[in-house]
Amino acid sequence: MFQTRQAGKGMVALALALLMMAFSSFQPRASAATVQAQASTHRVIYYYQTLTDLTPVIQNLNPATGKPYPTHINLGAFHLGPQSDGTLMHLNDYPPDNPIFAKPWQQLKQLQGMGVKLHMLLGGAACCSFQSLFSDWNRLYPVLKQTLQQYHFDGIDLDIEESVALTDVQRLIDQLSADFGSSFAITLAPVASDLTGGGGLSGFDYKDLYNSPQGARIAWFNTQFYSGFGSLSSTSDYDRAVRNGFPADKIVAGMLSNPANGGGYVNIHTAASTVKQLARKYSNFGGVFAWEYFNSLPGGTAHPEQWSILMTQSMNS
Repeated sequence: MFQTRQAGKGMVALALALLMMAFSSFQPRASAATVQAQASTHRVIYYYQTLTDLTPVIQNLNPATGKPYPTHINLGAFHLGPQSDGTLMHLNDYPPDNPIFAKPWQQLKQLQGMGVKLHMLLGGAACCSFQSLFSDWNRLYPVLKQTLQQYHFDGIDLDIEESVALTDVQRLIDQLSADFGSSFAITLAPVASDLTGGGGLSGFDYKDLYNSPQGARIAWFNTQFYSGFGSLSSTSDYDRAVRNGFPADKIVAGMLSNPANGGGYVNIHTAASTVKQLARKYSNFGGVFAWEYFNSLPGGTAHPEQWSILMTQSMNS
């Protein structure tokens, strides 16, 4: 009698073991698919304006992917309009073909070959690239198009910090889409309050833009959660943008990478903790950006690549 009960228990244990094996063999495939879907939106973006050496990024590869930790580099700032030297396009203070940019262009091309996407940052704090473009379209848009083609950009980041009309921005998005196709990424760089309902610097409503036909052509928003427009000290401002109708996969959480880079700096480890919470909360979390590369903490000027490592680990922990 004792032996019979033991045999019955053995059969039950065997059945349970087989069931657990079947479940475990199924689970990793679902988990891998989920991780892959999350990784596709976990962008790690450097804004690259102080054009220092990119060797730290080139040499420190993610062992999980064999690629650099950053997924994108936004090169800037490009400005359109007549310049004092007679040219119509400048990268910072010089034409983009100036010899002083030879090394950055070489390194950026190398990074593109390693899988990092290169975007043009057009605009920013210096006025008035967009007002110039929209008031002199027939002369300036061809210059923009030619520069994007000449340097093989994978996308453009429209950082509109001047008052322009919504219809002009829609026209620009339509034209870029027609000229460069769906594989070319068009992003915008609003301040966080633009997405949370408080308004910002561009003179139009980003929710109106996103809900218009052109909204479908916007790859994502590089959103500035600093300078008093928002913060990454917690998830609350990001959550407000999501509640306001912007999907998490369209919102890249932007931070100052060093207190020297502007107002509203949040300690980099606090920001990393917030990013970790956001990645857990939103399976389609859009990723992060740093303004800017050259002095990014925690490594500073000696090791600015450490920011991208920290953020990648935070999103994928």
